[in-house]
Amino acid sequence: MNSLSPLEEDIMQLFWQLGKAFPKEIMAFLKDPKPPYNTVLSTIRKLEKEGNLAYTRFGKSHQYYPLIKKEDYLRSFFKKFYHTYLKSNKSELLSYFMEEEELDLKELKKIVKALNQKNHG
Repeated sequence: MNSLSPLEEDIMQLFWQLGKAFPKEIMAFLKDPKPPYNTVLSTIRKLEKEGNLAYTRFGKSHQYYPLIKKEDYLRSFFKKFYHTYLKSNKSELLSYFMEEEELDLKELKKIVKALNQKNHG
């Protein structure tokens, strides 16, 4: 699964939220400053060409819908991030969450407990 540009990700987030939509509906939900309609349309077509979206034709209009699940994209994105940027270093990952996301010891204990239950349950 390819990484998405910021605009592609914004558009996919809307499709995941809406389920299906016409390009003009996507335009209505994009945050200001909105990109030009032609940019949005070409981005949607690119996402369709890459296998992220499909469409149903209604006359000359196309209603698009996602082919990939948000969870699958997030899993792929995180796996790439973990292996590429953190070099598969679990300590580095944990350190990031503890420092940057201010994960406290109480939350860390909950995570360890959940992992133990998963491994033994």
